[in-house]
Amino acid sequence: MLSWQTLPLNAVLTLLALSWTGWGALALWYALPWPPPARTLPVAAWLLAALAGIAGLWHPGLRPGLIAFAVASAALLLWWAGLRPSHDREWADDVARLPRPHVEDDRVVLHNVRNFRWRSRTDYDSHWETREYDLSALRSIDLILSYWTGPHIAHTLVSFGFEDGRYLTFSLEIRRERGELYTPVGGFFRRFEQVLVAADERDIVYLRTNVRQERTHLYRLNLSRPAIRALFLAFLEEASALVRRPRFYNTLTSNCTTVAFNLARGLSPGLPLDYRVLLSGHLAEYAHDQGTLTPGYDYATLRERGYISERARRAGDGDDYSRAIRRGVPGIRTNAD
Repeated sequence: MLSWQTLPLNAVLTLLALSWTGWGALALWYALPWPPPARTLPVAAWLLAALAGIAGLWHPGLRPGLIAFAVASAALLLWWAGLRPSHDREWADDVARLPRPHVEDDRVVLHNVRNFRWRSRTDYDSHWETREYDLSALRSIDLILSYWTGPHIAHTLVSFGFEDGRYLTFSLEIRRERGELYTPVGGFFRRFEQVLVAADERDIVYLRTNVRQERTHLYRLNLSRPAIRALFLAFLEEASALVRRPRFYNTLTSNCTTVAFNLARGLSPGLPLDYRVLLSGHLAEYAHDQGTLTPGYDYATLRERGYISERARRAGDGDDYSRAIRRGVPGIRTNAD
């Protein structure tokens, strides 16, 4: 029999065991590279071991269940520690290639710039290009937030503008395997690798504004040219780092917003961490409070005039796309800027 003195401790241990059990079940379900029917058996075995362990907490005659749960937990931790991201999978077309930059003085040669032509989510023409950029011609940087699920979560893109009118957009995304669908929960459990996409705006922004019909806002960032250059080079280094070493995507700590924030913070260590970095739908408001959006406007005005979805749909997939979506955005002086 258990004494009354041990009941509070057992209750706490039971709650911890239940939390650990839930985490382990989700980790097995999402991280095992097997079809769902095959994943059912190890998840069921884990739940049975956990049940035996919890029963052993409360009944002295069932103490061997604690040993079984401890062994299962050790095996789970060893398996988890052994998971490794990879570049060697059958990737979906739009994340099949990693951008590979080569920088020499002011000249950047960037391989695998994505420039797809999208007619629908599943109907598109694939184009991967090698492009050259002149760092001395960098003149602008824009923050783009595309809302795909409610007001609090948005996908973050960063777009760099050059004097010749071209824009290059970076987007940290999950690297889906062919036929694989994104699940936010799976993003917590090493289900997906990362990919840093470098793309033409008529590909990556058009996909969100015109094809997926997402609510999208664009904000001009108020940064000096040296700061723009430094951040551009930071994105290129991030691309090179991913080529050298694959990494897992994490829905909370290593996603489209946190990676961009960490790159910016590396250049400006004083940037404070804020809940709006995690609730990415509010990232532009955070940037406004830090003084990095166009000065002289309140946030509501910047948000309203930065709404680009309707302009994008009117522009269509034409050469004028990037100019069209920027018309009327505060801080952008001309239609060509």
